[in-house]
Amino acid sequence: MESVHERIRKSYEQLTNQQKLVAKYILDEPNQVALHPAKVIGANSGTSETTVIRLCYSLGYSGFSELQNELRQMLLFPVIRESVVQSFHDTAYEFNDSDDVISFTMEQDVSFIQKTLNGLDRHLFDQATQSIVKAKKIIIVGGRSSFAPAYWLSFALNIIKGDTHLYRGQIDDANQLISEITEDWLMIALVFPRYLQDTLSFAKAAKEKGSKILVITDHELCPLGPVADVLLKVTTPPPATLRGMSSIFTLLNALVSGVSQIDQERVKNRIQRYDKSSEQFYPFVQES
Repeated sequence: MESVHERIRKSYEQLTNQQKLVAKYILDEPNQVALHPAKVIGANSGTSETTVIRLCYSLGYSGFSELQNELRQMLLFPVIRESVVQSFHDTAYEFNDSDDVISFTMEQDVSFIQKTLNGLDRHLFDQATQSIVKAKKIIIVGGRSSFAPAYWLSFALNIIKGDTHLYRGQIDDANQLISEITEDWLMIALVFPRYLQDTLSFAKAAKEKGSKILVITDHELCPLGPVADVLLKVTTPPPATLRGMSSIFTLLNALVSGVSQIDQERVKNRIQRYDKSSEQFYPFVQES
């Protein structure tokens, strides 16, 4: 069963402008939606109670009560832990006037990694790992500051799975890559503000050729949201591209670990071959 986040992401382009305002409010303020009636949600989102109810119908719910109950169930576990997460976050900010930049930075990283965990849909995460395992070939896209995590992910997946290509923008022949894409390919796109048009265009072209699209981003309504088959959300402090790398890399590491868990024997054999080749052709400096 799809969550309200997935329903909004997939239906967003077909919603009216007023319904889009409510949908964005639901994504940004789920705790408020879980606690207040439709009339209040309409007022808070700058629309009306009628618009809220019509949005629920458009998303496939029988009414506002069904959507609200789903949000309450979804938020139950994270809400219990929210006070702990917030305490980490508040503690980090106490170091603003202190020289202890190490504690400030690391405690903030811990708080946002925890927020990412709390907001992660485990069903979608399982879909993501399965799509990686099943893909005949993988293309990873990440421009500008997203290139660093994209590079690491391509490096890791090439070790444990293989057949992974890192798209390097203008250095690569995009037309040649797109011409080879088939339905058993997977594109993994890392997109964070400011969103690059090149990444969006390349992903849309891959989608038209039948490729599955896995998007890793900061918001369900990012420009690539409508074309994603699976979307994983990372919670980061702004700006994500400077201060959010710990959360991004933690999620990527979890993906790699998930793939390794699913396909243990083959991954083990690949790593052994990789290590043997490294020792043979690229020997490391021996300790004296």
